[in-house]
Amino acid sequence: MVPHQELSHLQIKFSYLYTIGIAFIVWQGNRYLLFTLRSYFNWFNHPMRKIGALLLVIPFYTIPISVLLLTGWYHLFLDGLVNWNTLLNTTLIILIAVIFIVHVYETVFLVKESESEMLRNSQLEKARAESALEALKNQIDPHFIFNSLNTLSHLIESSPSKARQFNDTLADVYRYILLNKGRDLVLLSEEMAFLENYFSLLKIRFGDSLFLQNEVPESAPDKWLLPPISLQLLMENAVKHNEFSRVYPLTIVLRIEGEKLVMTNEVGEIRTDRVSNGLGLANLAERYRLISSKNIDIIATEREFTVRLPLLPLA
Repeated sequence: MVPHQELSHLQIKFSYLYTIGIAFIVWQGNRYLLFTLRSYFNWFNHPMRKIGALLLVIPFYTIPISVLLLTGWYHLFLDGLVNWNTLLNTTLIILIAVIFIVHVYETVFLVKESESEMLRNSQLEKARAESALEALKNQIDPHFIFNSLNTLSHLIESSPSKARQFNDTLADVYRYILLNKGRDLVLLSEEMAFLENYFSLLKIRFGDSLFLQNEVPESAPDKWLLPPISLQLLMENAVKHNEFSRVYPLTIVLRIEGEKLVMTNEVGEIRTDRVSNGLGLANLAERYRLISSKNIDIIATEREFTVRLPLLPLA
């Protein structure tokens, strides 16, 4: 037994402040550990790992800190006369209280995170559906169908081999859209192959009025991901809103700068027969935000129109 020792009124006040300090240090330390663990362990992907990490880290921090600070309390206010039985019981109570509070804290966080994840998935599904619809509308546009059929009819008479190639390429374009409309991300190599097919159709229609300058390194397309039907949308945007001819051709340049894919075209005379509603680029920007929390860059000057798409590394 520890001999009874009377504490002065001032000592009692400092004693209360010291115990509040113990609670503050224990909680702030555990709070820091909780936020640190969230960056390494995800409740949705690895729940058992998260529980194991919490059960391992919390006692290893709480017990030594509590014992150290409580021992300090005895040295400050009772001249070092430590009652180890009381100290260990107090430490156990602190540990149980921390575990209970962490349980409540993480449960509230998990509920909020689950609601946020559901909302995010809902927004992503909506953006994906709108993107697929917009892509199909672009392709089923009466101008596109009319021009494609006219081109195909002309090729059947003048060049049957080119007509078959045009027909097969048109089928590939539709097939890619239908197969990938539900995917969040595709390889850059897949997207570029689709862009080549789409450009082939435009090239047959416009001939030497339209050029694609591909400056992407051959090894790069297999290392990056991006949302499907992104590049076709950008090329469609360039063709739709610029006047061009053999005398004043439209050149579209595709390149990689750092971790971004850049598509640039010179701005010619703006077409007045096609009014832009801006939905295509707005939808693409929304998909990027929901999938990767990254933004696309749209830079419009008097001479050039540039769109920079963030590339996501292949895990």
